[in-house]
Amino acid sequence: MKKLLSAVIFLLAVIGGLTLWNRQLTTSRQASSPTKTLVIYNWGDYIDPALITKFEKQTGYHVDYETFDSNEAMLTKIQQGGTRYDLAVPSEYTVTRMAKAHLIRPLDHQQLPNLQNIDPRLLNQSFDPHNKYSVPYFWGTLGIIYNDRLVKNPPQHWNQLWEPRFHKQEMLLDSARDMMGIALITQGHSVNTTDTATLVAAEQKLTHLMPNTRAVVGDEMKLYLERNEAALGVTYSGDAAEMMGVNSHLHYVVPSEGSNIWYDNFVIPKTAKNTKAAYAFINFMLEPKNAAQNADYVGYATPNRQAKKYLDPEIINNKAFYPDERTMEHLEVYKDLPRKVNQTYNDLFLKFKMTK
Repeated sequence: MKKLLSAVIFLLAVIGGLTLWNRQLTTSRQASSPTKTLVIYNWGDYIDPALITKFEKQTGYHVDYETFDSNEAMLTKIQQGGTRYDLAVPSEYTVTRMAKAHLIRPLDHQQLPNLQNIDPRLLNQSFDPHNKYSVPYFWGTLGIIYNDRLVKNPPQHWNQLWEPRFHKQEMLLDSARDMMGIALITQGHSVNTTDTATLVAAEQKLTHLMPNTRAVVGDEMKLYLERNEAALGVTYSGDAAEMMGVNSHLHYVVPSEGSNIWYDNFVIPKTAKNTKAAYAFINFMLEPKNAAQNADYVGYATPNRQAKKYLDPEIINNKAFYPDERTMEHLEVYKDLPRKVNQTYNDLFLKFKMTK
């Protein structure tokens, strides 16, 4: 009898264990099912992680978050297929490229009521008329950062970078479009110039900047400027904000004669499995308090005009990060240039970097 009772108890325990395991497995499958999972593909360190947690708690969705380090890497992966990203964050010229290749979905603005919070000046840009495919996430500029301990009479215009007083003191971006763009602006041309002779002349102008060049770098620039190891550099507004947060002697200026204005944007890839969650996340990030929190964390300018009331007035009133109308009129968005023209930019910039 005891053996029979023990056997029954053991059998019940096994059944109970199997039931619990099945329940846990079902819960796990539900949590990772396409209808409950949002897959985001974004730049590295480009969102406050606390906001992802908040979104998950508010909506019940689980977020899978993957990162890329360049528009080209992101574009290649999506073009290759086999991915199920529900949201991606390309820059302006890449939005154009993705739309032409039918890699992203047209947006239903009725599902984006918080789109009304975006500054109208930052909507309906040339790379995506009427925001058919994209919603602004962050925006910023290209400018000059300098150290007030190492630079007297700091430059306010691009042409001043060529002054002999800055011999071997400048850090330049390892970016063909940015550096060729600066040379084009100093010669009165658009940053989207396609004429070969004009581009060759810009490279020749750029060559004369080599005596003032300490290094042509990427993210390494931050360390040089933060540690007072370089006097000035060409950089993006968000990176400038990060450096200035470390070193109070650093300042950022956007030359009023013109520069690049860039946009990073939410888009929904054609292969998205959970568009409902994608729209929910975009709306969540467009809520003013969430947009302000994200801008505080990332350091870039928010396109959300309602979010500004939650940000430090010192930041909002800083014309380097939120340029005035006069400067905005002279800022240009990079266009998606033909492949052959892009190659010309890259070849000429490589020639500049090999200059001795």
